[in-house]
Amino acid sequence: MSDDAMPDAGNPAENSAATPAATPAPTPTPAPDQGPAAPAPLGVARTPTGDAGIDGLLQRLADADHLPAEGHLEVYEDVHRGLRDALTALDARPPSSSYDHRS
Repeated sequence: MSDDAMPDAGNPAENSAATPAATPAPTPTPAPDQGPAAPAPLGVARTPTGDAGIDGLLQRLADADHLPAEGHLEVYEDVHRGLRDALTALDARPPSSSYDHRS
């Protein structure tokens, strides 16, 4: 058998007949001058609780609506800390009154 009878594995011209040509996938073109989307409010309604301190903390959550995602953590941690402090204060022993003394 001579070398002329065998197709060259490294020659794409001879191999193209054996395998169909693959069509490349279309490459999406990015929109010109379009960066990341600007922060937008989520529109989540906040129902007042009647406690001014808690309502203030819940209102603080609205600050995250105008920040990029990187800024949300600071707002959430601030609100969480305030809510945790408010709950801890509920566990504090109430001041004693003169009516608590019985003989």
